[in-house]
Amino acid sequence: MPPSARADEHRSGRFDRDEALDRLVDESFDMLVIGGGITGAGVALDAASRGLRVALVEKDDFASGTSSKSSKLIHGGLRYLQQHEYRLVYENLAERQRLLENAPHLVSPLPFLIPLFGRDGVVNRGVARVYLIALWLYDLTGGMRIGRRHEKVSREQALAHLPTLQADRLVAGFLYWDARADDARLTLAVLRTAVLDYGAVAANHIPVTGLVTGPDGRVNGARVTPDGAEPFEIRASVVVNAAGVWSDEVRALDEGRDPHSIRPAKGIHVTVPNEAFPCDIAAVIPVREDHRSIFVVSWGDQVYLGTTDTHYEGPLDDPSCLPEDVDYILGAANAITTKPLGRADITGLWTGLRPLLAPVEGKHAPSERTADLSRRHTVTTSASGVVTVTGGKLTTYRKMAEDTVDTVAAALGRRSLRCVTKDLHLRGAGHSARVTAEFHSPAAGSGTQRRPDGATATATHLAGRYGSETPDVLALADERPELLDPLVRGLLYLEVEALYAVRHEMAGSVSDVLDRRTRASLRDARGAAAAARRVAELIGPDLGWDQRRMEAEAEAYAEERRAELTRAGLDPDGVGGRAGAAAGSAGSAGGGEPG
Repeated sequence: MPPSARADEHRSGRFDRDEALDRLVDESFDMLVIGGGITGAGVALDAASRGLRVALVEKDDFASGTSSKSSKLIHGGLRYLQQHEYRLVYENLAERQRLLENAPHLVSPLPFLIPLFGRDGVVNRGVARVYLIALWLYDLTGGMRIGRRHEKVSREQALAHLPTLQADRLVAGFLYWDARADDARLTLAVLRTAVLDYGAVAANHIPVTGLVTGPDGRVNGARVTPDGAEPFEIRASVVVNAAGVWSDEVRALDEGRDPHSIRPAKGIHVTVPNEAFPCDIAAVIPVREDHRSIFVVSWGDQVYLGTTDTHYEGPLDDPSCLPEDVDYILGAANAITTKPLGRADITGLWTGLRPLLAPVEGKHAPSERTADLSRRHTVTTSASGVVTVTGGKLTTYRKMAEDTVDTVAAALGRRSLRCVTKDLHLRGAGHSARVTAEFHSPAAGSGTQRRPDGATATATHLAGRYGSETPDVLALADERPELLDPLVRGLLYLEVEALYAVRHEMAGSVSDVLDRRTRASLRDARGAAAAARRVAELIGPDLGWDQRRMEAEAEAYAEERRAELTRAGLDPDGVGGRAGAAAGSAGSAGGGEPG
């Protein structure tokens, strides 16, 4: 039976949790994927598009871990060249190009500035030479696929993009091209494509509590305990562990012990108003203390800065941004700007864990720093048949999925099923997905961006999040025009987006809406906390909440945001939404935000 016919046979037609639960109980599957981040989503799409019967479960919300808390960049990894990871960079850049073509509404080109500093107008020749060689290698390894190659820019051109750079130290700069992404929405688009177009089953808020083993000792399913439902078993010929930083916990269920194969690294980002740190593209800023660098990325009328890269040993479910993390980011920024940033400038933040592969005994690692651990991925199969995929990065999720499903297909005796995802367009990648191009891709030469009016900014915002599915979102407001009001004061998200998130994107909580279906809390944590009650009122009826439940859910969410700010050493009751107000009045030059 061809893949298309198999997909038609099992197509559900809806991305709905209740329907998914019914199918998980009633059907048996070729593959069960544990983990609803970008890796698990990619595995589900790859397998379903080959014609396999696929189920996926996520213990929290889709992309609630690393896949919503990345640097939101689709890039080759310029610094990997320093580690002589040429093949990895080549693979990264090939995947970057595929994403630009398969999800143009969510992934878009972005120029990066590398400022060159020196004394008395002279830059260190050795430093300049290192960058020049690296950038040529980057272009030749696949960077030029984006349609542009690196170039050297003058001091004045660099200042046009970052006007508060210390002009007395700035000599010149290099400009090269990579891409940006909305990471959480990319994950969601991959999953919805797998479910709606290829008949997969996916459900969130379904933790796995154990694995099921057959008489032959092979794992053939999992025991789950869904939120709001009775425990049951899911039957599957092969179980895939794609749980990211939690993958060792799943392996422990299978192998009886923690293999300690993952070494989590914590990364934090902070959001500030563009007026506090003006930047109209992206930049790579050196950090003097540890010879690393951070990104500064334009985000409409805001800018985000990050990331840190530190070894982490705390609870995987709740990594916190601490005052010293904030100090690191602010210190790096203030070392090169004439307009120092302070804690009061920060409107939002996020903290994520990268599932880096722990060094293998007997193999040399460049250093003990997490920054030097490989971003490669690995696919292994346990004695009981559980397939585990670990490592990797956002950019290469599709290749990780291809390698994983190749392993599964071999285990199923279905080697003839070939991967088709290299040219598979994701949901929303239609004509209207491309209307955002001029706002997504700032003009590298001029240092200026076109400022859309309010209506254009809103249209661009929606197209940059939903692409060709934008009319479906707006249709929910046909008889309720009040749903076109802002969801969070000062930000471009609309109330109708919350309703769409519940009805068509499996959002089941205030957090699902404000943290992942929109990125409101990352932009303005205080504004998101203030909007929690209204969000609860919008989504509560569809979720069966009474008034008391709505109030409790809203207050719990608001308290989470306040606690997050407090742990970071920020004032939870400070003036929030400054940048958001600018976004609402002037419009977002970035259109659909990168994530």
